[in-house]
Amino acid sequence: MLKVGITGGIGSGKSTVCRVFDQLGIPVFYADEEAKRFLNEDDAVREYIIELFGEDLYDTNNKLIRPKLASLIFNDKLALSKINSFLHPVVINYFNQWADQQKGPYVIEEAALIYESGHDKLFDKIIVVTAPLEIRISRVMERDSISREKVLERINNQLDEETKRKKADFIIENDNRQMLIPQIINIHNLLFS
Repeated sequence: MLKVGITGGIGSGKSTVCRVFDQLGIPVFYADEEAKRFLNEDDAVREYIIELFGEDLYDTNNKLIRPKLASLIFNDKLALSKINSFLHPVVINYFNQWADQQKGPYVIEEAALIYESGHDKLFDKIIVVTAPLEIRISRVMERDSISREKVLERINNQLDEETKRKKADFIIENDNRQMLIPQIINIHNLLFS
């Protein structure tokens, strides 16, 4: 079974693309959602975060206060690197266990930082979802109710889109001009054959 990674910058539309693959019957693993779950539910991950930043990052119900963590890590590349180097292997291990239990010609992992984390080597194929910068900024501001400056901080912590495009096996243009579904079905047919 092929392992396919889907990546792209924040606000590019990765999750939208993955929902279409899901509708086509392809199992999709949402790495960023799993990472959030581990931050809240995994004792070892929680202990590591507390060791790095202190207990005040978790509320009285032991739930991560995500805006507080975001304000720390998106302004400190070393802190972001420490969290990613600890959390990414946990999520990748879980993905591999999950993938082994799936049926079908291929599985998909959706993750924002496939190239940045060096995990691109774990996939047989990688799809990059792209969108113009202003569209991405607008989408994230609306979705996350954050300022333009906060969106740009997050974008600046990711690999530039042109580099991702050069490394990709497939590119999906999510620019509000080209239709998404035909692009996805074309890639699906190539992966399915």
